[in-house]
Amino acid sequence: MDERTRGFEELRDFLKAYTPGVAQEISGVAQEEIVAAAREYAGAGRAAIIYTLGITEHSCGVHNVQSLANLALLCGNFGVPNAGVNPLRGQNNVQGAGDVGCMPDYFPGYQRTGIDQARERWEQAWQVKLDPQPGITKITALDEILKGNIRTVYIMGENTAVSDANVGKTRRALEKVEFLVVQDIFFTDTARFAHVVLPAASFAEVDGTFTNTERRVQRVRKAVAPPGQAKPDWEILCALATRLGYPMRYRHAREIWDELARYTPILAGINYDRIELKGIQWPCPTLDHPGTQYLHKDTFTSEKGLFQTVPHVPVAEPPDANYPLMLTTGRRRPAYHTGTQTGRAAGFDLLVPHEQVEVSREDAAELGLVDGEQVDVVSRRGRVRVSVAITDRSPKGLVFLSFHFPDHVLTNLLTTDAYDPVTETPEFKACAVRIERDGTSSAEK
Repeated sequence: MDERTRGFEELRDFLKAYTPGVAQEISGVAQEEIVAAAREYAGAGRAAIIYTLGITEHSCGVHNVQSLANLALLCGNFGVPNAGVNPLRGQNNVQGAGDVGCMPDYFPGYQRTGIDQARERWEQAWQVKLDPQPGITKITALDEILKGNIRTVYIMGENTAVSDANVGKTRRALEKVEFLVVQDIFFTDTARFAHVVLPAASFAEVDGTFTNTERRVQRVRKAVAPPGQAKPDWEILCALATRLGYPMRYRHAREIWDELARYTPILAGINYDRIELKGIQWPCPTLDHPGTQYLHKDTFTSEKGLFQTVPHVPVAEPPDANYPLMLTTGRRRPAYHTGTQTGRAAGFDLLVPHEQVEVSREDAAELGLVDGEQVDVVSRRGRVRVSVAITDRSPKGLVFLSFHFPDHVLTNLLTTDAYDPVTETPEFKACAVRIERDGTSSAEK
């Protein structure tokens, strides 16, 4: 504790208010189970925390991750193999997209736009002056579109007209924008709003790299040619930039990676030859460096790991008399996201033929619901018509929907766009709803 962390005394004092009994009251998990889980984690020689979007898709998502980091710090589970706090991402190359600068406040390699040395490095590479001010997030962009301050939007590989929280607001923004370009592998719901659609190649039709959640950079190899007029994303962007007066003349994805490594210290030792047979984990600063199996071995970036005193933050929209149920959204194992890909394969219909709202047996009995009947699920933002699945998976008071079937059930018409103030990640995992059937509703029961 003394060598690697700071803030422990403050955390210990802060946590006195959060007894297992208080945690049970907040979470609904029996305090005996909380204590048993805590002791099992603390007693393990090494323990890895694996989390997914159920941690981050809340208006307190950063607090949730900080709380997990507190646990790992407390039990010595940073800086050792097979431990740490590890996110499993919603898609395969989220880590790689962040690594190469697909964020509004970073250049590649997590070099902040406001740091002169980092900005000058990329100005030299690209021979242009770069704005030190960070860009804006999608959440802010949607608000700016509706205010009339953004007139042109370019969307790549995201079915935002289905996947956004409070998607009715997103659709109003897409209808308002003067010029919308959508670049994707299929004609998605979002593409229906577009003035121009650019056909892109899929992962099996391109060369490049993917980086997984353990920071391992791996080769992706073209297996088949793109159909029709489809092109790799990078070729489309290069052609567009050239027509707009900034020539980009890369001949292969390898040249883009070489430029990336040349100006990104954490990737400097990785090239296509080195990852031909096996991926390498960054940071890898030189060509003779083996890569880094795990982070924080001897020190943290900030020298010492800081315990965070993060208070419990309730959901932004709790149930009430008019909307007495809580809706949480997510994925079903056989399907994938908005159905752009899996929705086109007939085999998936055998596994998940249609959307259902999962309701606990207690709530179903109280509402008089019958398995398979059609009901309306209603929030403050919209309503969807869907069949009922009575299940033991949902606790009393909680219902579940996925967003895989937008042609029939546009789930995100219901969700709130309350978001985490740091990351601006919406609270997909919690909003208040009611169920209506035959002129009656759960609010009246």
